[in-house]
Amino acid sequence: MRGLGRLSALLALAAWPAASAGMAAGATEGPVACSEIAHADNRYTVCEVDPARDDLRLFLYDDAGAPYGEFSAIETALAAQGKHLAFAMNAGMYHEDRAPVGYYRQNGREEMRLITNAGPGNFGLLPNGLLCLTDTTAHVIETMRYDTGDRPECRDATQSGPMLVIDGKLHPRFMPDSTSRYIRNGVGTSDTGDRVVFVISRNAVTFHDFASFFRDRLGLNQALYLDGNVSRLHAPGIGRSDLGRRMGPVVGVVAPATP
Repeated sequence: MRGLGRLSALLALAAWPAASAGMAAGATEGPVACSEIAHADNRYTVCEVDPARDDLRLFLYDDAGAPYGEFSAIETALAAQGKHLAFAMNAGMYHEDRAPVGYYRQNGREEMRLITNAGPGNFGLLPNGLLCLTDTTAHVIETMRYDTGDRPECRDATQSGPMLVIDGKLHPRFMPDSTSRYIRNGVGTSDTGDRVVFVISRNAVTFHDFASFFRDRLGLNQALYLDGNVSRLHAPGIGRSDLGRRMGPVVGVVAPATP
């Protein structure tokens, strides 16, 4: 599996202005509200999407079947349609050829099957899960729950792991005294699927700290880890579009181009 070097991620984040301690900075302009939040001695950039209002999609391959790899490539494709990428984030682990490691579905078409067994790396640290998008909702669903049929009909879906929060409880393998710290990104959803929140840490954090932020600060009972080596955010409303190694799956909000 791939990974973005921690150095490039840390350099990109170091250039970002710090939010005041304990306060959320002003939200972005445009359809996606992003803010800076400090919590438990860590700092996060948080972007909240309304799945009933915003055009939230997954991106992987262009019309020629090649992986987009970069936010800029998606922007170029959308510009030809008179649209732009209002927000985006890497959305799941992938192989060297950018093919997804786990389940991937886009526009109703399955590109990769669901993986239910344990395996190496963070993806295989069960329980893992997936982000499921319909035309009006977004749901983080634990993999085995999805496999047994307790699921909505996903238009788009991407599998990753581990789960961060499952039914209001942190993943059982997360330890408060862990020393494993990375820049991490993930996604959480409300129980009704009407709220979806994407988060990237601004400093290196443990799994326990990251999961606790979703549950204790954001009040989300379901949250999924997306990555900790390839953690990139595109949020033009706050003047940010992270650079790094080429990505696999990307989740983003499409909006009309600004005149």
